[in-house]
Amino acid sequence: MITAAFDLSQPMMGPGDFYGEQKHLCDTCIVTFSSEVFQNVLEHFPCEKVGERTACNGNSPIYLLEHEGKKLGFYLTAVGSSGAAHDIIDANWLTGATTFVMFGSCGSLNREKTKGRYIIPTEAYREEGISYHYAPPSDYLPIPQSKELSELFQVIGLPIVTGRVWTTDAFYRETRKKIADRQAEGCIAVEMELAGVQAVCSFHGFRLYDFLVAGDVLDEWDYDISDLKNVNHLNSNFDLALQIAKRLG
Repeated sequence: MITAAFDLSQPMMGPGDFYGEQKHLCDTCIVTFSSEVFQNVLEHFPCEKVGERTACNGNSPIYLLEHEGKKLGFYLTAVGSSGAAHDIIDANWLTGATTFVMFGSCGSLNREKTKGRYIIPTEAYREEGISYHYAPPSDYLPIPQSKELSELFQVIGLPIVTGRVWTTDAFYRETRKKIADRQAEGCIAVEMELAGVQAVCSFHGFRLYDFLVAGDVLDEWDYDISDLKNVNHLNSNFDLALQIAKRLG
C-alpha cells in the first residue's frame, strides 16, 4: 500500500547519476508555475541560463538572476505534486539552493476567508503519492516555514490568511463529499503540489516558503472559475517572491 512506501534504505539512483557533480551557484530559488510569469521575468531581468532539468518530453532550463546584490535561481516548474517535487531535487543539485520560494494559484474552500488575501498554508492534506515516499504516513504534513513567512508578509504589509490546504493530484475528482470533509477539518484551499514538495524539502533539509492566491472557488454548489486565469499569471507574485527572497537569510 502507498502508506507503506516510506523506506530509508539506500536508493538505487540520485541526481548525480544524471547531472554529474553538484553545483553551488546560489542559496535561494524562486519557483513559478506560470509560463507567462516565467517569460515576463526573462524579458525584464538579466538572466543567465545555468542548467537544464532533463526529461524525455523536453528539457526545462534553470536561470540565475541577481537582485539587489543577491543571486537567485529561477525556474518554471511542472504542475502536479510529483513533477514539482522532483524539480526541487534537481534544482538543488543544479544550483546548490536549499531555500525555495514557491507561489501559485489554488481553489478556495472558503470564499470569505480567502477573498482579497494571500494564503499561507500551515499544513497540507496528503491526497497525492510522492509524499508517502519521503515522510511517514499521516493525514496532514506540517509546513515548517509558515510562521516565518506569515511574519514576513506582515512586515511587507500585505493581508494574509493562514490555514490547512488540501493537496490532490486528481484534478477532476474533487468531489462534493471530499470538499465537505476537508472543510470540516479546517482546509481553506485546495491545490496540487504542496504536500509532495514539502515532504521532499523536509526530507532533504530544504526550506520551503509557499504562498497561494485563490482563483477558482469550490465552497458552493456552483463551481466558480471566473478568476482562475488572471490569478494564474500575476506578475506581481514574482515581485512579491523577490521581496521575500531578499529578506531570507
